[in-house]
Amino acid sequence: MAKVAIVTGAGSGIGRAVSLALLNAGWSVALAGRREEQLAGTAALGEGAPCLVQPTDVADPDSVEALFAATQARFSRLDLLFNNAGTGAPPGPIEDHSIEHWRRVVDVNLTGAFLCTRQAFRLMKAQDPRGGRIINNGSISAHTPRPGSIAYTATKHAITGLTRSISLDGRPFDIACGQIDIGNAATDMTARMSRGVPQADGSMKVEATMDVSAVADAVVYMAGLPLSANVQFMTVMATQMPFIGRG
Repeated sequence: MAKVAIVTGAGSGIGRAVSLALLNAGWSVALAGRREEQLAGTAALGEGAPCLVQPTDVADPDSVEALFAATQARFSRLDLLFNNAGTGAPPGPIEDHSIEHWRRVVDVNLTGAFLCTRQAFRLMKAQDPRGGRIINNGSISAHTPRPGSIAYTATKHAITGLTRSISLDGRPFDIACGQIDIGNAATDMTARMSRGVPQADGSMKVEATMDVSAVADAVVYMAGLPLSANVQFMTVMATQMPFIGRG
């Protein structure tokens, strides 16, 4: 029987690449995201592989509950949750950062991951065989911020705490949890890097990117481990990006 995954933010970018890689590896995948047409596009690229298109707002508890109920009804169980959905806010000084932008980033990036994790625990603890795996998309921003990114950086640091808590609380129930921190995967979100992005010294610099397939391959590897083994933290980044070294 094929293993079953839920991927949030599956309509584009990293979520789409990971979804397709899982489908190609023989998984059944529930595709979750806000835009149904984008999810349908991912499903079409899967060329008939078993998937479920489920429009979902991860910040809405009822929407998240519906996602997991639909997944259980279609596939009977859940082996993997990839908490990938995320958003940012316009960069700028902290004093100009609106409460509306702050709340939206926290709601999607952090509360959304919690809501999905909560439902995954309920399902994974009750199913037979018991257990499963959760992989959180942490980002390089879980380690070091970019200038003017307080909301995004705060939520990604918080994801690391979420990962550690899930790992500890899931241990008695055969629920493993790991985190992948991604640096400069080439997607629509990183296209702006070809024009330059702000650096710690105030300059603008064009940064190197990597093919998003490297991220997808890494997630498939993490997901394919037996539950007796776990990649706790993995960093996958463009080799030439300015992360290691002085800012």
